[in-house]
Amino acid sequence: MRDGIRRDDLNHPAVRALLELHLRGMQANSPPGSVFALDLSGLQSADVAVWTRWIDGEAVGIGALKLLAPGLGEIKSMRTHPDHLRRGVAASLLERILHEARLMGLDRVSLETGSGPAFEPALTLYRRRGFANGEAFGDYQASPFNQFLHLELDRA
Repeated sequence: MRDGIRRDDLNHPAVRALLELHLRGMQANSPPGSVFALDLSGLQSADVAVWTRWIDGEAVGIGALKLLAPGLGEIKSMRTHPDHLRRGVAASLLERILHEARLMGLDRVSLETGSGPAFEPALTLYRRRGFANGEAFGDYQASPFNQFLHLELDRA
């Protein structure tokens, strides 16, 4: 497998293992009924694009963009393998997703995530990139646990 970031079809066993790690982490750190992470079939939907980051032939990160409506996308399934945390994996995936969102002509990218220590590193990354807390979007309902972040995209 070539190093770097690539659009992924989710067929590689290492990518599926990373996705399972993500889903287990969301379940372990969220109250019942508060996990909205997409499973394999959800990520394979026609309205979702997935990218993986590879280093030395190893899948080290995953991230997805779901088209919600004309001009609006949602970041889904962002996860870095624990052995590669704090090495820029998530930041590089986020930049790729935002680049692709601009190419698709999106005006805004949003995301839903949780609260608490397990979510703080991701929240720091998103806020550093310009995402701001805001209202619920799509079919989400606000709760004491979840939060919603939004980024207005410029057309650079």
